[in-house]
Amino acid sequence: MNNRIPPPIVTFICGITIYYSKSFFNKFLSYSNNRISIFLLILGLFVFISAVRSFRKQKTTVNPLAPKQASSLVVSGIFEYSRNPMYLGMLIVLLSISFKFNLVGGIVISLFFTLFITRFQILPEEEAMNELFGDKFIEYSNKTRRWI
Repeated sequence: MNNRIPPPIVTFICGITIYYSKSFFNKFLSYSNNRISIFLLILGLFVFISAVRSFRKQKTTVNPLAPKQASSLVVSGIFEYSRNPMYLGMLIVLLSISFKFNLVGGIVISLFFTLFITRFQILPEEEAMNELFGDKFIEYSNKTRRWI
């Protein structure tokens, strides 16, 4: 693995950065921002929790730093729509924070999060899944998108 920082910590750091960098960006506040923020927070948590539940249901590891410990390839539930719904949920939560506190900076930081997680977490995980599950993973990755 190229990444030694757990993705929830990366998400936390990005969320804190979104909040504390708000003075560097123009404010785009409107009444609907709060509603959008709450909706995205609920959606992001739902996506993330659904993914964790799918892993637990198949009794495989949720540890993102040890993907080679996976005992099964999870392809059902929310994993039918995204190969990485946990990271997608984290991204949606970051977008929720962005709408609440710092729309412009939040979008920039969320883009950084997406690129960082893809490069240092998802790609190494995909290599591990390919080694562990071979053709099953290739077939799954051909029909299911990486993010959404």
